[in-house]
Order: sequence, then C-alpha cells, then structure tokens
Amino acid sequence: MILKSSFSHRNKEPESGVLYIVGTPIGNLNDISLRALNILKKVSVIACEDTRETKKILNKFEIRNNLISFNQHNSKKKIDTIISYLDVGKALALVSDAGLPGISDPGEDLIYILKKKGYETICIPGPSAVTTALVSSGFPSSKFIFEGFLPKKKIEREQILFEISKSKKTTILFESPHRLIKLLKELENYCGGSREILVTKELTKRFEEHIGPNISAALNFFENKKILGEFTIVIKGIDKNIKSELNKLELQQELNELISAGLSYSSASKYLAHKNKISKNFIYNVHNDKKE
Repeated sequence: MILKSSFSHRNKEPESGVLYIVGTPIGNLNDISLRALNILKKVSVIACEDTRETKKILNKFEIRNNLISFNQHNSKKKIDTIISYLDVGKALALVSDAGLPGISDPGEDLIYILKKKGYETICIPGPSAVTTALVSSGFPSSKFIFEGFLPKKKIEREQILFEISKSKKTTILFESPHRLIKLLKELENYCGGSREILVTKELTKRFEEHIGPNISAALNFFENKKILGEFTIVIKGIDKNIKSELNKLELQQELNELISAGLSYSSASKYLAHKNKISKNFIYNVHNDKKE
C-alpha cells in the first residue's frame, strides 16, 4: 500500500477525520504557535497526556474544548476510542505535557498505528527539549543521537552507555531528578570526567540553567543538592585526536583478553600503550579503577 496525503486543505484547518499532532511549549507558554492555538480551539477532541497540564495552556488562551486522557497507562485502551472519533469525521488533536507528542511518549505508537491503517496525521510543529538543548550546547548538531530515557535494565543500560562512550556524534538524553546523580556517575565511569557535557534544566522558563562544561564539573555541581525538575543532557561526541577520552571499559576488556590469551600484565599493558599511543600509567590506573 502506498501512503499518499494531500495537504492542500491546510487553509481550512482542522480537516475532518484528521489527527493533528500538536507541539506545545516545554516551559514558557508564550512559545505556542498561532496555528497550534487554532487547532486546539477548533478540533472536536484533544487527547492529552495529563488533562491538568493541558488545561493550563487552554486557560491562558481562553480556549474551551473536550479533553480525554491519553498516556502510558491507558494508551492501548484509548487507541480504539480515538479511531472511533476519526471514523465519524471528527478532527482530533494529540498533545503531550510539553513539547512534541511522539518523542518518548505513547503518541509514537498511536501515530504509527493510524498511519498503518490509512488515517491522516498532520504535525503542527512546536518546541522540543531535544533541539532546544542541542542548539544551546554549541556541540556539533548536523548529526546527533537521541536516546531519551536510558533503560533501567542493567545490560541494556550498559550497552547504550558503552555506545555513547565511543560515539563521535553528539548524544542527547532525558533524565528525571532522582536518577540524575546515578546517570552522571555512570557517564563519568564510561566516558571520563573530561568529556564535554551540557545539563539543561527548566528550558525556556525563568530559572533556566545550563550546567557544564564537563561530566565531572556537572557531577560536582549537583552532588549534595536537592535536585528538582526534568533534565535534558547533551554529551559531545569523542574527538579521535584526544587520547584522554579513550574508553576505559573497552581498554579494560582488551587488557583482560590479552592476559587470558597468555600475555603477562606487563606485556599486555605495553602492547596496549603502544597501540593506543598512551602511557602505561594510564592503563595501570584503568586496571586499578576496575579492581576498586
């Protein structure tokens, strides 16, 4: 099946039987677009992550409309409800608590299912914490990786951290306040404390904060403090010319493999030092860090 959509109807939005994916502010309510306000005012129903959060936007701009909840707890049950609205020609808006729906929320599954079933979905662009933090960092942005919230399972989490440690591309993460210190310590272990980073908080709000310039400095800033808010973290990719950013975990694994193959610790260290153009002391420190 070939999907084909015609967007000539945008002059008379909202169109019947269409789901509008509406970007909403990530903090400052004045960042909402005129087009988004028009959609929120005129659709038949607004599906929102948290009706209380969406009401804050509607109340500010004196909009009244019908709201239904659509979040990670009820999304599977509500998809059929949304389809039933579309089938009778109603226009719907999908919003998250902040930013673009479909990024680290169940809107992604809804949009995919509707596309597969032939329903029309149109995105009304808006703010995103991902791109806002990325541009604010000043790190290379032509190519970047967005990981969202890291998995809680140890193996999956370690695999992604290992990939970040080796990546030459900028990486963006989301994190909650009670897990921030743990994540920063993991990043320090995998990437090294000198790896450049920007931890952003309260983006677009009055007390917006940018914390850096590297992992160790960010960790030092947050330790022994009460941490509140949601965080978007931007990690600069490695510079292949900077040997201090050599992945310690990878080096330790290679050292163990060489020793298991029969080389002495001294010979294995000497080989790796020559191969990576680093000192034997660096390898010695990596080995001791692992034992601790």
